[in-house]
Amino acid sequence: MSEAADASSNRLAEETSPYLQQHASNPVDWYPWGEEALTKAREEDKPIFLSIGYSACHWCHVMEHESFENADIAAVMNENFVCIKVDREERPDLDQIYMNAVVAMTGHGGWPMSVFLMPDRRPFFGGTYWPPTSRMNMPGFRDILTHIHRAWVDRRGDVENGAAELTNAVATMSVPDDKPQQLGIGALQNAMQKLVRSADREHGGFGRAPKFPHAMDLRVLLRCYKRFGNDEALEVVNLTLDKMARGGIYDHLGGGFHRYATDAKWLVPHFEKMLYDNALLVPTYLEAYQATGNEQYARVVWETCDYVLREMTSSEGGFFSTQDADSEGEEGKFFVWSKQEIDFYLADHEEDSGVFNWAYGVTEKGNWEGKSILERQPYTAEEDTPFGLDAAGLERVLEELRSQLFNARESRIHPGRDEKVLTGWNGLMIAAMAQAGAVLNDERYTQAAASAAKFVLKNLVKEDRLLHAYKDGRSRFNAYLDDYACLIDGLVELYQANFDERWITEAVQLAEQMIARYADEEAGGFFYTAVDHEELIVRQKDAQDNATPAGNTMAATALLKLARLTTRTDFEDRAIGTLDAISGVVASSPLAAGQGLIALDFLLGPTQEIVIVDPNQSEEGNEMVAEVRKGFRPNQVLVRTTGDTEGPLKTLIRGKASPDGKTKAFVCEKGVCHEPVGDVASLKAQLS
Repeated sequence: MSEAADASSNRLAEETSPYLQQHASNPVDWYPWGEEALTKAREEDKPIFLSIGYSACHWCHVMEHESFENADIAAVMNENFVCIKVDREERPDLDQIYMNAVVAMTGHGGWPMSVFLMPDRRPFFGGTYWPPTSRMNMPGFRDILTHIHRAWVDRRGDVENGAAELTNAVATMSVPDDKPQQLGIGALQNAMQKLVRSADREHGGFGRAPKFPHAMDLRVLLRCYKRFGNDEALEVVNLTLDKMARGGIYDHLGGGFHRYATDAKWLVPHFEKMLYDNALLVPTYLEAYQATGNEQYARVVWETCDYVLREMTSSEGGFFSTQDADSEGEEGKFFVWSKQEIDFYLADHEEDSGVFNWAYGVTEKGNWEGKSILERQPYTAEEDTPFGLDAAGLERVLEELRSQLFNARESRIHPGRDEKVLTGWNGLMIAAMAQAGAVLNDERYTQAAASAAKFVLKNLVKEDRLLHAYKDGRSRFNAYLDDYACLIDGLVELYQANFDERWITEAVQLAEQMIARYADEEAGGFFYTAVDHEELIVRQKDAQDNATPAGNTMAATALLKLARLTTRTDFEDRAIGTLDAISGVVASSPLAAGQGLIALDFLLGPTQEIVIVDPNQSEEGNEMVAEVRKGFRPNQVLVRTTGDTEGPLKTLIRGKASPDGKTKAFVCEKGVCHEPVGDVASLKAQLS
């Protein structure tokens, strides 16, 4: 393909995805996924080369630079293949299917994902990153292209057989095949034991390097601590949260968490920042704060939420997706420091840089590639610092020094930002911001959650269906199951933060759409794609959590909360049916079913419905709400109302009145209520 290899032929320039646009000037004749590319493959009888990645992926950038910008390699690709580039964040349905294929072939997955397909979309070979030429026991991409082309021409039967076998394997992996199990208290005990056994009791987290946050598993352990009184469960949570908050995985100057740590001690992160990681860690630190009263956990939440407001929120209210690991072509360059830089920026007072360098482990040698990743050094409050500061004085000084260095860092070239607004990830952050606003009594976060919810409902709803992604004024792609489930959960949490019944009305409508389009009426649970979605080689049914909660476990969680608020038994039945459908995974693989265990804990209860009838929006009502939010009581829903309503909360509120016009609180379980109380002390007694 001679002339078609120039930049003007590349169709990705018309796409909204920043990841696809990054490849728009490649000499590769890229197509987006769609009928044009698939038809070309069929008509020309060429295999498809499918490359899947995302904008914040470091190795995706490496493979682009090494291979996709190489004119010779691009010529081979263009001559022998139909080349399709996909943003996994826009098309998680494709990513799931072909990731299963890669895992079936190689035993592991990752990005960039590189898969070769038949013209009918069945996979027959794949892997992840390949260097341009063979090195260090890794096959070269150029050689792979040659071998695949020869096999296509000379051994088509073998390729066909491989595609058939691999597609069968993908189909098997796409639907949970574990035998159903009876779920009860025993499943939570089993999960607690396995999580505690797999915990790193020195550095926190689970397993060895690389270390991921495992936010959902930590929340499971908090619930097990509360339910069973198991101190080990709480110790694992505290150690992990402390180590992460001190380590390099946390941005000590700007707030927020990087994707994961490449080492066991949380020092060296993969520097990309993802909206969903921070959305999942905010409620984890919040719940630990409620359980322990540790103010450092509240500080992490404040700093993380402030980071999201400052750097990951659009002027229209939606939350952006990711920030790159790289800037100026180097991974981590924006975030690391030399001792000379810190000494220069903190030169106003002689001891300032000494205090900071001591507190964050900054040395001449550095701790990573000659530079220093900031890592808060262990320090006991009872000890005197080398600078004669007590603990409180040290923290005051460090707060000011962090601010100075943050301002200095702002002059650097920032990492790229993917400004797609994704419905599901926004749902997660809406829930996180709403919970942070409620627990920390910070209206900024509640308002941010409300603004994002308005944005999504305005821009990502078309007629009676939800859409998946928004960028540059264009809303695209039918929603996936987790878009519905996460947004429903976010709206439920937002209602409990500001008590605007609109959010429950919207959540009910979305839940009804989700059931109508995604429910598996035969086996229970939900499919990942809607009944009228583009036909793919399999219809996925996800049950295992990955970096984000599985669609089914999140759907169960959201429906259980919504059922308690609306008294809709059909929602609860759907949630129970969903947990039953994935019960084998929850029981046998608890480390992959954290969100499902959170839902199970809520279902098993006791779960309270708390209704505060407050006709005059009184200060007493404010104090009652604050009391409900104060402790760690994950299995409850909260309603505050001035009186009767005709909305979806009407059944729960009906009969709960305040004839004398004074504030009353009703604590109930499945509609059976204690005597109403009119003061905070009595409410506290009933809650405990």
